[in-house]
Amino acid sequence: MKNEEKASISIMKIICISIILILISGIGVLAVNTKLNDVKITLQNGYEMTVLTSKSTVSEILEENNIVLEENQKTIPNLDSEITEGQDIKITDKSYNEVQIAKISEEGAQTTLDQLLENYAPITEKIVVEQVTIPFETITKNSTTTGNTTNKILQEGKDGLKEVTYKIKYQNDVEIEKTVISEKVITEPVNKIVQVSKVTTRSSTLPRTTTASATTASTGGAVYKITAYCPCSKCCGKTTGRTASGTRATAGRTVAASAQFAFGTKLNIGGHIYTVEDRGGAINGNKIDIFVNSHAEALQWGVRYLPVSVVN
Repeated sequence: MKNEEKASISIMKIICISIILILISGIGVLAVNTKLNDVKITLQNGYEMTVLTSKSTVSEILEENNIVLEENQKTIPNLDSEITEGQDIKITDKSYNEVQIAKISEEGAQTTLDQLLENYAPITEKIVVEQVTIPFETITKNSTTTGNTTNKILQEGKDGLKEVTYKIKYQNDVEIEKTVISEKVITEPVNKIVQVSKVTTRSSTLPRTTTASATTASTGGAVYKITAYCPCSKCCGKTTGRTASGTRATAGRTVAASAQFAFGTKLNIGGHIYTVEDRGGAINGNKIDIFVNSHAEALQWGVRYLPVSVVN
């Protein structure tokens, strides 16, 4: 009987040892099949910690290490991203933006860092002041004489000079935009005046008094340089349509003239009556700007020289 009990106890020991060996071997196989990664976690305050984990996503790794995000925090990469060997997790403020440069596109074409920096180079601005020549105009005056005569220069022309202030934008030291900020006339141009003589016979010459009256009627006052402007920003630097006198600029009525003409002065310009309601930085001397509705009309008008007189 004692021998049987001893044999039973031996069998039980063998069974227990076998079970223990099976469990140990199972745990070893599980450990071999489970891949562990070293992952570095950088907290928002700059503290770094390295953990050994078998988890694959950011959220799982944080939960495993009892790390809870605050409302204003985020992770880079995001919580749903899978972590591979050597990849780090960074916890930062939600307002933080990290620029990642894609090296290879879907087609396999590689974009270098130098090319990206060239395309996204910073834009710099400079204020540049230049002196620009204002070319003089040539004005012809007709006269009627008898006999053979030649054209006569009554006044030699002389170029003027103006100071133009530009705002210039550069990218990679290349000018990409140039905008006029202001213009200041330093010297007004002097127009060249040429008298063109028409040859007539003595019998067809009008009496002196008749010729004089005809000249006065056609002149009607001093000759001014007449240009045109519209309500766009290129012409006015603003788009409000308000004049210097406070009125709303109106085509066919408003003109900009120098301070020699008070606001409200009526001017006969080439047979049409205008009202002085505006000023301009480049409007001085014998220059007057008439208001038109569009920039195309202003360009079409160009530069004209017309008689101007004050209407009483």
